[in-house]
Amino acid sequence: MTAALLTDKYELTMLAAALRDGSAERTTTFEAFARRLPDGRRYGVVAGTGRFLEALGEFVFDDEALESLASFLDAATLDYLRDFRFTGDIDGYAEGELYFPGSPVLSVTGTFAECVLLETLALSIFNHDTAIASAAARMVSAAAGRTLIEMGSRRTHEQAAVSAARAAYIAGFTGTSNLEANRRYGIPAMGTSAHAFTMVHAGADGPDEKAAFRAQVDALGVGTTLLVDTYDVTTGVANAIAVAGTELGAVRIDSGDLGVLARRVRAQLDELGATGTQIVVSGDLDEFSIAALRADPVNTYGVGTSVATGSGAPTASMVYKLVEVDGIPVEKRSSRKESHGGRKAALRLSRATGIVTEEVIYPVTARPEVTEPARPLTVPLMRAGQPVAGPDLAAARALVADGLRSLPWEGLALSQGEPAIPTRQVAVRPR
Repeated sequence: MTAALLTDKYELTMLAAALRDGSAERTTTFEAFARRLPDGRRYGVVAGTGRFLEALGEFVFDDEALESLASFLDAATLDYLRDFRFTGDIDGYAEGELYFPGSPVLSVTGTFAECVLLETLALSIFNHDTAIASAAARMVSAAAGRTLIEMGSRRTHEQAAVSAARAAYIAGFTGTSNLEANRRYGIPAMGTSAHAFTMVHAGADGPDEKAAFRAQVDALGVGTTLLVDTYDVTTGVANAIAVAGTELGAVRIDSGDLGVLARRVRAQLDELGATGTQIVVSGDLDEFSIAALRADPVNTYGVGTSVATGSGAPTASMVYKLVEVDGIPVEKRSSRKESHGGRKAALRLSRATGIVTEEVIYPVTARPEVTEPARPLTVPLMRAGQPVAGPDLAAARALVADGLRSLPWEGLALSQGEPAIPTRQVAVRPR
């Protein structure tokens, strides 16, 4: 499958018309941004930048792709696509950067023909990955330094599961259950067993939980995590320590009142001498339930559905709009769908303490004078069709962590409220 067909038909019909009337070669800038944050969100986390730049290298129309388009495109358009390679410039926020309403997350400059073709690809990647990373960052904040494992592969499309694991890792998750994400991106793979493994050891005399635990420990060592809630949690913990000893790595609880059970299990483990055995909890967790468990003796959270689906906000609602033609700002004025004209960049202002106070968005040719400490947000991502640098997940993770630490305390609240900081547009005059 070529990335070039991961698009909508109207991108190509616009191209055909633009080639016919000559507007295809006009120099343009398109920007990707969100007019507002999803309900309940006070910040977003940019993710998908690395995947988008990699996808551009695969955005080519081979013979099979061209054959599939021949039913509605003329020969001149097919010839253009046959030789297509993106040769423009891309600027934007580094992967892992926080963003707010109006932030120019991505700025794509080139001919109208090559820029318009990228709309669907850019939005499908950024809307998905950014939604996942934004939800995951809220969970990281709620976990307050405890380990988070992404376990959502069975709750989404098989390919979306891989990019979801990547986005969650950028946001601060420790690892993933998904092996393709481990192979492709080097994200630590984590996981041991499910209830089925315990149940398959049942015999004629009934369940044999100890046999299941013994088999797992024999295969994986005493550092493994044993799932103790298949039958009865208290009995399960006793059986786990009886089989593995007090050096058992962890026990996992996947059902019930997790807070109550975690406290009981911690007390039982300590009474049995397994003071170093950790407690992993899973089962329909999200940022709110993680926050509710903050005072309980939980060491690790396994999160599935809510992270893989963006925890109630499956898209970042980003749009990709034309903002400049031949150096002249243009803007859309539709009600509630406005766009600000001109190619833009951004600064983030902060106090001397490092706590951010405002984001200033300005024309690239007119950086404003500011008296507060300011950090440029817009960086070069691609020049003349070539990436400036390769994806760096470690740098993206560090950027998210720094960004969360820089927010005012109210910006980290999980409740409804305004964006953590305001954005201010320095106006340009569209024509």
